Amino acid sequence: MERLSFGAAAADYAAHRPDYARDAVRWAVNPAPGTRVLDLGAGTGKLTAVLAATGATVTAVEPDPAMRAELTRALPRVTALAGSAESIPLADGAADAVLAGNALHWFDMTVAGPEIARVLAPGGVLAGLWNVVDDRVAWVAGLARVAGPDVIGPRDTPAAWRDATSGVPGEGSWFGDVERAMFGHGQRRTADALVATLATRAGVLTMPEVRRRMVLDGIRGYLASRPETANGEFTLPMLTCVIRVRRR
Repeated sequence: MERLSFGAAAADYAAHRPDYARDAVRWAVNPAPGTRVLDLGAGTGKLTAVLAATGATVTAVEPDPAMRAELTRALPRVTALAGSAESIPLADGAADAVLAGNALHWFDMTVAGPEIARVLAPGGVLAGLWNVVDDRVAWVAGLARVAGPDVIGPRDTPAAWRDATSGVPGEGSWFGDVERAMFGHGQRRTADALVATLATRAGVLTMPEVRRRMVLDGIRGYLASRPETANGEFTLPMLTCVIRVRRR
């Protein structure tokens, strides 16, 4: 299963995945009634670190022990617990906000919805954040074509994100109306570093090894052919896209 594919590449994930736009994180938690934030499906702590920097009291919950170990190594002062969206190891009303970075689409919301609502205080906020590449930029659109949908997939560009998350967080009486926003973001990369980043995508991690090498070599060749990316560092244009709902 793709959602369980990241642990084997936890160190690479920690090294190469981007963080989240600060303005996006602030917008996500702004309506929350307090500063207790649960980072659910926290992975190696990319979102956790941004939340901690805002002064929030952060608890991270992550099911994969290898990912959780990377989070603890990077953020030793953050409480990191084993658990999942479907079984959250927190008391009722223990969080003012629940955030999920590039993870909400993995949750079984028929189970996770009432579980998230349980741990949220009245008026609490649930927000999902996704980092997407900005294919309104010509060379990024070309990268998406060369890489293919297993690498840059159904939530990885702005229009595709809107379509793929149209039903998120799903039906149920636990949350109110959905609000959406997008915030400019970017990641400094070299061609090799960007290839390494894309290699941490679930679709790549689950490929047969021969196909994986072919796909990554194709991406490497494309980046070498573009003046924007052929020499030294460049900024990968990105957006952090956010869905926000309030607990009823």
